[in-house]
Order: sequence, then C-alpha cells, then structure tokens
Amino acid sequence: MCLFVFLILSSWLGMSMATMVQRPITTSTWGSVNGQEIKKFTLRNKACYEVDVVTYGATVTAIRTPDKEGNITDIVLGFDNIEGYLSSNNPYFGATIGRVANRIGKATFVVDGQRYNVSKNIGEDSLHGGINGWSMKVWDAAVDDDRVVMTLVSPDGDEGYPGSVTTTATFQLNDDGELRIEMKAKSDKATPINLTNHSYFNLAGHATNAEELYKHVFTLNADRWTVTDSGNIPTGEIRSVENSMMDLRNLTTLGEVIDKVPGDGYDYNFCLPEPHDQRKISFVAKVLHPASGRRLEVYSNQPGVQFYTSNFIPETGISGKNGVQYFRHAAFCLETQNYPDAINHKNFPNSLLRPGDIYNHIVVYKFGIEK
Repeated sequence: MCLFVFLILSSWLGMSMATMVQRPITTSTWGSVNGQEIKKFTLRNKACYEVDVVTYGATVTAIRTPDKEGNITDIVLGFDNIEGYLSSNNPYFGATIGRVANRIGKATFVVDGQRYNVSKNIGEDSLHGGINGWSMKVWDAAVDDDRVVMTLVSPDGDEGYPGSVTTTATFQLNDDGELRIEMKAKSDKATPINLTNHSYFNLAGHATNAEELYKHVFTLNADRWTVTDSGNIPTGEIRSVENSMMDLRNLTTLGEVIDKVPGDGYDYNFCLPEPHDQRKISFVAKVLHPASGRRLEVYSNQPGVQFYTSNFIPETGISGKNGVQYFRHAAFCLETQNYPDAINHKNFPNSLLRPGDIYNHIVVYKFGIEK
C-alpha cells in the first residue's frame, strides 16, 4: 500500500521514484530532563514500518508495523511521554542498557587484581548498570543518512565502574523490515561491558496483554542455558536444554508451557550454539503471532539472549501508551547479550573490554508478515 501511495504522489508532484524512496528521518522535541532537551527520531521504510527512538536512554519508544490485512499497530510497550520513562514504574521499556546489562552478583568483581564495588539496586546485586545506568542518561544524537547515531560518555567511576567509556548506539531501518541496532564502546581502562536493547514486544499490538502473548509461537536457537540461584544470579553451571522447559528449538506456543516454567515465566539467559563467531551475526530466534501474521526474527553476534516474559510487572499493572494498562506477561523481550555476571565466571565468554579494543554488538530485529 505504501509503495502505491509513493507512486501516486510521485506522479502528482512530478518526482522520480529515486527521489521518493529517500525517506528522511524526522526529528522533534520530546520534552526535557534536567534542562536537557530530549529528541525523538522517527525512521520509516517504504513498507509502512516506523520506529521511534528518543535520546533519553537511547530508547525505542514505538515500532509500528502492518499485519496481514494491512492494519498498522504499535508492537512495543512504552509510555506516551518522557514523564513515563522517568517514572520508577518504568521496567526499562525499549532502553539501551549499560554499562553492564543483566546482573552482577553481590555488585562486585575483580579486574587485574583490583576489586570494584558497583551500585546495588536489586537487593545485594547490581542490575542493568546500577542506580543511574545508561538507560537513564541523555545521549547526544545526530542523523547520518538513513541512520540515527547516539553517543554517550560514561566517566571513570560511573556507578563504581573503572574507566572512561565512550559508546555509540546506531539505529537503522531498511526496506526489508530490519531494525539494525549496533552498539560500540571503547574504554581507557579495563572494564566489563555488556550492552543490550530492552524492547518489550507483543506482535498482536502493545495493548493486547497476556491474552494474545500466550498465542505467540517461539523458536529459540539455543542448546544450553545458564542456571541461576533464587536471586537470578548465575551459579556458573551451563546446562543443556534437552528434555526441559528450556528447549525451545522447535515451534512452541507460549501459552502451552509458560505455567510450567520456574519463576512464573521465562527470565533466563539462553546460550547460542558453539563455536560462536562475533565477527558475524547468526540466527537467534523467531516469533510468530498467527492471527495477525506478524513475524519477528532476531539475529545477533552475541553469545547469549535473555528471554523474558514480563513476569515482574506488578499486579496493579503499569499505565502505558494511550491509557492502556499493562499486566504480567504483557510482552516478551529477546535481549541479545553476553552471559549475565560473566565478569565473575571464568567459564563464561569474556566481558572485559581493554584499552585499544572495541566492543561491537549487533542485533537485528527483522519484522515481516506470514499470511
């Protein structure tokens, strides 16, 4: 439909298709935080897909895609304005997480013989970068052709972490329905780095909650998972998914298994098959919502993915976009990442970024339709 509209407009305006296919990224002001302007960028493609990204937390606030009937719906949870994202009720909707995503046990680690204690924000542990992690900071941003490039400098000692770190998060939407997010970082001291995007997806639409989420069909390309203790901190054991609720390698309808999963749903790191090569991206997962036909495929160069089914949304719910109330199991996250607490487990992939090296994390969320 969008291509048809382009053709009509180009005829009316006397413009060539080459001109029309250049889809500018639009920019607007989206409030302010402590006197800093928050910008919103909207990326579009010719298939009527749109992605909104804001500079607070380098956050994806909306993804609008068509279903098999051409109806366009926003498929990620979030808030209507910056005040929602500043609220303590915000469970990291759509944010870029850093300096270290997921958990660090006891909020402590050792680098080159020196112990560092980082901020505790979930009991005795550290979660998603601490009390004021990168998801809560205002990033600089610029448009580079068909990409939005956001930049953040995290000073030495930020939340207790060593080293001054410069990071970028680049967002690009192409005509194949691929939202490509590339996160890079460099540091002047050895420091752990593990970034992720924390978008909450519901392919039926952000307002449909568990009723539709349970109908989603999942496939995860993971043959192992990292076992955790009662506080969701890895024990160090990496266990096969064989003959367990963690085996999602074949088509699995979420509603048929979620009540059997320890912890009231999935919130586990899944390990992608070895050997793993960070120089190329590989298939991570596929999700389908049969009724709408919306499909999501995930690709990444990371060794793991946190599959999370919104288990910790409070019973009273969260007031989200358009006055919608989000409840438990309202959405799923597929957070590509290194293994949680990797800095404290020698048998996990290396998470230490040293001076002169570049951390490079690519995740591709590819949206499509199955009729």
